[in-house]
Amino acid sequence: METRLQGVGVSQGVAIGEVRHMGTAAVEPPDARIEPEQTARELGRAGQAAAAVAADLTARGTLAGGEAQAVLAAQALMAQDPELMSDVERRITAGSTAERAVYDAFAAYRALLADAGEYLAGRVADLDDVRNRVVARLLGVPIPGVPDSDDPFVLIARDLAPADTALLDPSLVLGFVTEEGGPTSHSAILARALGVPAVVALPRALEISEGTVVAVDGSTGEVVVNPSAAERAALARAAADRRAALDTVTGPGATADGHKVPLLANIGGPADVAAALRAGAEGIGLFRTEFLFLEGEGSGSAPSEEAQTAAYRQVLEAFPESRVVVRVLDAGADKPLPFLSPADEPNPALGVRGLRALLAHPAVLETQLRALGRAAEGLPVYLEVMAPMVADREDARAFADACRAAGLAAKAGAMVEVPAAALRARALLQEVEFLSLGTNDLAQYTFAADRQVGAVSRLQDPWQPALLDLVALAAEAAKAEGRSCGVCGEAAADPLLACVLTGLGVTSLSMGAAAIPYVRATLAKHTLAHCERAAAAARAADTAATAREAARAVLAGG
Repeated sequence: METRLQGVGVSQGVAIGEVRHMGTAAVEPPDARIEPEQTARELGRAGQAAAAVAADLTARGTLAGGEAQAVLAAQALMAQDPELMSDVERRITAGSTAERAVYDAFAAYRALLADAGEYLAGRVADLDDVRNRVVARLLGVPIPGVPDSDDPFVLIARDLAPADTALLDPSLVLGFVTEEGGPTSHSAILARALGVPAVVALPRALEISEGTVVAVDGSTGEVVVNPSAAERAALARAAADRRAALDTVTGPGATADGHKVPLLANIGGPADVAAALRAGAEGIGLFRTEFLFLEGEGSGSAPSEEAQTAAYRQVLEAFPESRVVVRVLDAGADKPLPFLSPADEPNPALGVRGLRALLAHPAVLETQLRALGRAAEGLPVYLEVMAPMVADREDARAFADACRAAGLAAKAGAMVEVPAAALRARALLQEVEFLSLGTNDLAQYTFAADRQVGAVSRLQDPWQPALLDLVALAAEAAKAEGRSCGVCGEAAADPLLACVLTGLGVTSLSMGAAAIPYVRATLAKHTLAHCERAAAAARAADTAATAREAARAVLAGG
């Protein structure tokens, strides 16, 4: 019997296939005790297992490259976190086996995250994955993961850890559905990067039986269980039509009446450059530099100026005569770095993260800015550098001063991720030369809704009218000051929302490379006036769902 379920679509496309469930989690080890003379052996087993898991995660990240590399590098740090491992050693010394000590230490840390207000609850999937991998290795059982199959399938899981999402084979995993997660979770971001249709936050997804045929529409968020032959054909036609439309529109991003909207790519490092070029990106709108700090030498200290210069130059060389916007290190909260991040913050999301961490460690910022300047020397590239977590004019001035002090010949900008920055955008623009809206964090802070927690995913929906109001405020301020105001958050990857953002006055859109052709084709169908009317209709709505439908109706009416 055909049944329709509604989740949150996070990656374009349609997948039709049989369901396979994610491998089960590692079992809870028995609460066995050891004799004192066994302590040294168990300490060695725990250390070796943690090191092996960290090495495996790092290797997976290197193989995957790009955004996945930064995500997995951060997860590898979890596997050997000094505080966690110290707790493991304490428990072993008190008589626990290595596997039980690991299991209990991670459980205690999990509880601490909840007590901290659950900002980091979205990283629980990452934490649980590390625990399961270490415990499985100690018990000598298979590590949980993507099921083996000779035939393509649709993967269903409670949530997907980055280590599994990063290395999904798109020729085998047709699409995936998760019960938890949100539109800006790691699994959603990586799905878009892979071009795999995906739906997250689907209630009771795990109740869909193995072997059941489902149709997953990553555009609408709809999952059809046991679709009829007619329904399968209709979905396949719709997907084919969308793909065909992509091939008819080439060149720079623009509306139907010629209003230019540069379409840029979000990247995590040099490994993402090829995909951005294939998609026709007009430049880079967000170069996340965390990857270099989270891997290799960067795990315990900042990478050298020479290492940074070499990595940045690889990206800059790939985009001659193009705009490349680099975000300086965004550490803290869900991306802690031992040499920057305070270890005892009660709520890291509201603490020393982003620019705040860099201003507290000016030598790290100065080195990065010098490296960027050296990387751009002699290249015909339009380098722009922006700071994350800018809250007010004082922050903006401090960053602009740091750029000048480092002798950086590049435009300095500010990310608008905090509501205060959107409300006072015009004041920020007295200090910096451009704004870039990070809609993921802006939604998170506007609605007090963790971007990784599926239970509050409706508040993370970028169609929320209050979020659109803040985007409009920032764009209007930039226009008044004769400055640019782009969007580099995941909202830009939604083709329909891209039209609304254009109508709100946003001057450029930056997204994962896989989304660029979809956004280009959709913008080309509508005039700027249509986009402005759609934006007004969306802002007049009271909910994300009605905002989306109001904009769709305006654009469908031409």
